[in-house]
Amino acid sequence: MRIIAAAGLLASLVVSGALASQSARADILPVPPFKGNDTGGIIAYSTATQVDARQVAVDHCARYGKVAKFLAVQGYDGGYISFSCRWVPYGAADQPIRTLY
Repeated sequence: MRIIAAAGLLASLVVSGALASQSARADILPVPPFKGNDTGGIIAYSTATQVDARQVAVDHCARYGKVAKFLAVQGYDGGYISFSCRWVPYGAADQPIRTLY
């Protein structure tokens, strides 16, 4: 019984040692060109140079009955354009206009 427990402990130490020796790399995961939810989102700057980023954000927020407000732009490769989805202000039209192409 002790031999089995010792072998199990040795195997777990070998596996954890092998995992600990691996370096963590965040650059191997692909970054999506657009990501968002009902509170806002981000658009990759490289994607924004190919498509109309304003229209992408407006269409995304209109799905939730909200309007887009742009927050920040990181104007370089690897940067993002961030926006938030806000409720339609009082006195405005009832629903945001959603374009269908």
